[in-house]
Amino acid sequence: MTIILRIFLLVSLSLATVRAQQPTYIGEVDIRSENKTVPVRVSSGTPELNTLAIQAFRSHGRYRLVASGFTYDIKFSAVGATQVRVEITRSSGTPVHSEVALGTSARNALLRAADIAVEKTNGLGLKGFFTSKIAFIGERTGKKEIYISDLFLGEVKQITRDNAQALGPRWAPDGSRLLYTSYYKSGFPDIFQIDLNSYQRTTFVSFKGTNSGARYSPNGQQVAMVLSGEGNAEIYVSDANGKRVARRTRTDAVEASPCFSPDGSRIVFTSDAAGGPQLYIIPANGGTMQRVPTNISGYCAEPDWSRANPNKIAFTTRIGRGYQIAVHDFSKGKSSQASHAGFDGVEPSWLPDGRHLVYTARDQRTSVLCILDTESGTSTSISPASFGPAFQANVWSK
Repeated sequence: MTIILRIFLLVSLSLATVRAQQPTYIGEVDIRSENKTVPVRVSSGTPELNTLAIQAFRSHGRYRLVASGFTYDIKFSAVGATQVRVEITRSSGTPVHSEVALGTSARNALLRAADIAVEKTNGLGLKGFFTSKIAFIGERTGKKEIYISDLFLGEVKQITRDNAQALGPRWAPDGSRLLYTSYYKSGFPDIFQIDLNSYQRTTFVSFKGTNSGARYSPNGQQVAMVLSGEGNAEIYVSDANGKRVARRTRTDAVEASPCFSPDGSRIVFTSDAAGGPQLYIIPANGGTMQRVPTNISGYCAEPDWSRANPNKIAFTTRIGRGYQIAVHDFSKGKSSQASHAGFDGVEPSWLPDGRHLVYTARDQRTSVLCILDTESGTSTSISPASFGPAFQANVWSK
């Protein structure tokens, strides 16, 4: 079996036969528990902002939208072209908080104001995540191209127009650049970097064999990637410019999907060294790789290490004949299934509160981007059907 084929089999999850009852819309699962949610009434005098505010709080597993019997009444109002006021009161009418959020647009200001509301009302110390941005792969043109948008696929920008297969966009920590894999020009997988201010693209690495899976360290000074130029797909680390490339793993297995720990000292990745895809950790500077004791499935891949909670790694796991999102918690020493749906859940990327993540939901017809509450299993679609298939989202937040 060729190396390229082995990598393809490892990182491309085959579509599962859907056995459970399909929801009304793919990606939609609401299993919130009333005693673990905060009932809120959310409104805005502007129709567009009202729709966005409701969409945001509907996606947050800590909240339950109600018309009456609420704990908090959260009202948003536009006070300028790029300013939105949020006013929070209790059901008794007692004021809780009032603040004006400044954004880059009215939409962005609303999301900033909504994050303020979350931080003032969730009761668990959760950070807001609504102002996060995502980079993802979309096929609205019929080709796999890179797009960026706000969390709810507003203010979408198409970043590549390569007319070639693009994969795995990853943000730089400061949000100024993306790394991605593309078959652009050469017809082989190379790693490119694109500046989001100038939209100038440069070749990051282009070695013999496959070049894929590039990901920045949290401080932006290193990049982990998968290269096969020496005969096998292994984990390598370079500096921020794709120079001083150094090998980190030496196995007869296939390695994929490297991701740095929040402090940058370790790398979690996928390897089939045990006979099937499992998660392993290796020191970022090199050393002995150790298996993560997931003990949940014979297939564990696509890890993402939470920046907000260093104890948690989200990953894709095979459950039965399908795929779901799971979370390994080092503090508990075990993994647990986070999504429970009649469709595949793959490609998780943590949001900044350490509880929610963005992932790809898919069935035999299409794929959409969704927000998953890993505590309750509630899933909310964030990509409209009119956009077309979307997948491989990567989250960026300040």
